[in-house]
Amino acid sequence: MAQSMNTKVDYKVPATSFLGLTSYGNVMIGDKAFEFYNEKNVNDYIQIPWTEVDHVLGSVSFRGKWISRFAIVTKENGTYSFSTRDNKATLRAVNKYIESDKLLKSLTFFQVIGRGLKRIFRIKDKNEK
Repeated sequence: MAQSMNTKVDYKVPATSFLGLTSYGNVMIGDKAFEFYNEKNVNDYIQIPWTEVDHVLGSVSFRGKWISRFAIVTKENGTYSFSTRDNKATLRAVNKYIESDKLLKSLTFFQVIGRGLKRIFRIKDKNEK
């Protein structure tokens, strides 16, 4: 079992981790780190120190009314996706430790498709020249 990195916990909420297989547990946001602990398997945990966080992406829908999930992008270890019972409140708690300019909206489905199509046509244009 892992020892918590936090000395003070500001926010705790039931959550889902989308790393590999979906696992259910609790997210704890504290003064030192973002932590996820599985309810049933004590060896299944994720600890991300605030100094390791590069930025946080939120999947925002309905003009900011609903956030379905969020992802924490670290400086060295990749991206971790989570969903909590109240994602908006969770991101507000994260905002105490991460600057507001590092909390970003992720691209919508149509933006991803549009960029992919633009990239395809740009590659075709370069090959034709």
